[in-house]
Amino acid sequence: MSNEITADKRGIATVAVMLSAIMVLIDMTVANVSLSHMMGALGATADQITWVLTGYSMAEAIFIPMTSFWVSRFGERKVMLVSVIGFVAASALCGQAESLTEMVIFRIIQGAFGASVIPLAQSTLVQIYPSTQKGKAMAIFSIGILLGPILGPVVGGLITENIDWRWIFYVNLPFGLVCTTLIYRYIHISNKSKPNFDWWIIGYMAMGIGALQFVLDKGNDEDWFNSRLIQTAAFLAVMGLIMWIYRSWKTKSPIAPLWLLKDKNLMVSSLMMAVVSMAMFGLTTQQPMLLETLLHYPVSTTGMMMAPRGLASAAMLILVIKLNPQFDPRLKIVFGLTCIGIGSYLMTLYSLDIDTYWIVMPSMIQGMGLGLTFSTLSTLAYMTLPSDQSVAGASIFNLFRTIGSSFGISIATTYQYRDSQQQWHSLSEGINPYNPNLHHWAANQGLSITDPAALEQYQQMLHQQSQMIAFVHTFQLVGVMFVVMMPMLLLIRSRA
Repeated sequence: MSNEITADKRGIATVAVMLSAIMVLIDMTVANVSLSHMMGALGATADQITWVLTGYSMAEAIFIPMTSFWVSRFGERKVMLVSVIGFVAASALCGQAESLTEMVIFRIIQGAFGASVIPLAQSTLVQIYPSTQKGKAMAIFSIGILLGPILGPVVGGLITENIDWRWIFYVNLPFGLVCTTLIYRYIHISNKSKPNFDWWIIGYMAMGIGALQFVLDKGNDEDWFNSRLIQTAAFLAVMGLIMWIYRSWKTKSPIAPLWLLKDKNLMVSSLMMAVVSMAMFGLTTQQPMLLETLLHYPVSTTGMMMAPRGLASAAMLILVIKLNPQFDPRLKIVFGLTCIGIGSYLMTLYSLDIDTYWIVMPSMIQGMGLGLTFSTLSTLAYMTLPSDQSVAGASIFNLFRTIGSSFGISIATTYQYRDSQQQWHSLSEGINPYNPNLHHWAANQGLSITDPAALEQYQQMLHQQSQMIAFVHTFQLVGVMFVVMMPMLLLIRSRA
């Protein structure tokens, strides 16, 4: 397939699929900063409005594994066109939604159509580039994967503050029109077959992934396993996943083909990508909270402060594309994970007095490592996989990435919340009339330790310090995640 397309057409095809993927990836996070504005317009409470995010992520996770079946049935070109058109139409519907129910339904439709775009973008690049340029193709793909979720809050914040929150959805219309036109003219891949439609696999997969995504998205709000609702969802998730794995291995169905994980490179790369996504999304969820709640940065400024991580990733990936040094891919990943670990360590030195340099510098070091790690893992995943299974492999690889990001957000949010409570209780033990340091501090303020103004300052300092310590501990946890992955590299083959 790669020999049937000229370099010029390959470049335009690359723009078409990557612009589509970035559009979908931005919409994963673009609504995060606009939820408070949506609440008033849609008449929703703080608890209810999070379904705008949950509905999208659940639909995306369920439909990603279906990509290989749709492609087998209709071909890459048709599936990509329908996915982009459906995504854009759902975006327009989201923009004109008048109630929470409408918004959640339209976001579910948006997530369902958008789910196939990312694995199709990856598999298309694998197919249109010759084998000697697979690293270049995956570096290009990784730029979109890393930039999309980071640009989402920036774009959402700027549009919400300067225009209206509805335009975070309407802006997809012109981009979608461009993507559709380019895909129609320049993408002609169509690996069709006649697969059997296995309703059992679809049912098990939908139950397993949908329930798991629900647990991850709503667990912290419902106090996790103290909630009967979360217990029930977790049970359904476990049962659905077990039955899905069993039937997929037994039937070798093209629908959600987990049996492809018998390829060791795909399995290890997918697992490592899940952990990388888990750590990265945990990090990029917590850092904006730190900047806004403790350091009091405006939303738009917070988005800008997050951008250097993505820009550093893009710079590293451009370097990979230009130079493409013939190092062992496993060494590239080790170097990438080391950079991320160093950046995470520097974030554990944070305090309430950090300046812009200490926010941007560790992020850029992490970004360099993320760019190298993402692109190399994406290349290794397909190294030993037959080319006719690239779409199926991409659907599984991206499913692991999506589920990993959901785990990361849930783990980081819960850990930070509970650790902050524990630190608050621990620090409050020092506030007692027998602590000479407390008397010394109050005297320096011209107060007594029982003065109401002093009590108010105690509360404020307790909150700030306990939150900061919890954020630092969360960053430590993220750093550990990257380090423990390194031994998995021994299981990967670095040559086809």
